[in-house]
Amino acid sequence: MRISSRGRGEEGRERITLVPENVDDLWHLSHVLESGDLVSGDTTRRIQRDDDQMRDTGGQREHMHITISVSDVEFARFANRLRVGGEIVDCSREDQLGHHHTLNVEEHDEVTIEKHFKPDQLDRIEEAEQAAENPDVVIATVEEGEAHIHTVAQYGTEERFSFTAPTGKGEYARPRSELFAELGKALSRMDVDAIILAGPGFTKQDARDYIAENHRDVVDKITVVDTSSVGDRGVHEVLKRGAVDEVQTQTRISKEADLIDDLMEGISTGEKVAYGIEEVAEAADFGAVETLLVLDERLREERQGAGEWDVDVNEVIQTVERQGGDVAVFSSEFDPGRQLKNLGGIAAILRYRLQ
Repeated sequence: MRISSRGRGEEGRERITLVPENVDDLWHLSHVLESGDLVSGDTTRRIQRDDDQMRDTGGQREHMHITISVSDVEFARFANRLRVGGEIVDCSREDQLGHHHTLNVEEHDEVTIEKHFKPDQLDRIEEAEQAAENPDVVIATVEEGEAHIHTVAQYGTEERFSFTAPTGKGEYARPRSELFAELGKALSRMDVDAIILAGPGFTKQDARDYIAENHRDVVDKITVVDTSSVGDRGVHEVLKRGAVDEVQTQTRISKEADLIDDLMEGISTGEKVAYGIEEVAEAADFGAVETLLVLDERLREERQGAGEWDVDVNEVIQTVERQGGDVAVFSSEFDPGRQLKNLGGIAAILRYRLQ
């Protein structure tokens, strides 16, 4: 994320002009924007004309600069686009005021947001700005007859490639080199700064040796890590061990993996944790919350009035922050976030156990 300018808007609102530089940034913005926010940007809009030449064409698209009052936000992940809809409240053409319009925000589009930002929303934008300096990372996990490649993004990890090639003995067995060749070819096509190669036993080292011999442009990017599994479980082990942090100084998902492990361990042993909105709100009132864990999609629903909690989540967050606690907003796209969702979307690691 690149922040172009910051200033003050009307009625005490803060105004930030920024440029999302990748799909991660678009995802971040989808969790910052809420109903009633003002968003400005350049767009095109079909204008219906009354002259004879245009009457049968359905109108002509014109470029214009508009400001909308947000009513709906959709992160179209696979289209690399953020759709922000709402009523036009300011426009370079006055005859368009009051109409509904959808801004399609893509990578490198400059937009201005004016709103009463909450502290965690500003933190999210600033973290995205800092993350622009982080290298792109993939995690490749490999064992006998199987290999997987996951990309690492701030909204989670995603499996991009999966290979199976039975090795060893038998009618359908293939040489190990065929599996390594597929893996090396796929990695060589990926424009990344670092590759973590992980898995059990010696297979990963043999794969690295093959890649070193056949894809010399790739091997310098590789860091080898031991894990007991491959695939999603292997990726979780890599994140938990901090291997990504060594090449990507700030990664939200490795922090989330650590926090959710601490939470689940506390639940299993009856230690200093709370989960569910009632328990967490009570712990916050007692000043017992050391780290608040809240799911991004649930937080957004509650703030938009579409949730079902009887407690104001903003008051819980403010209470925790006033008492020196930390707030971690989890991605719903990543496995720790899905675990948190199963616990009601909110939990806390406590300073002391509540009776």
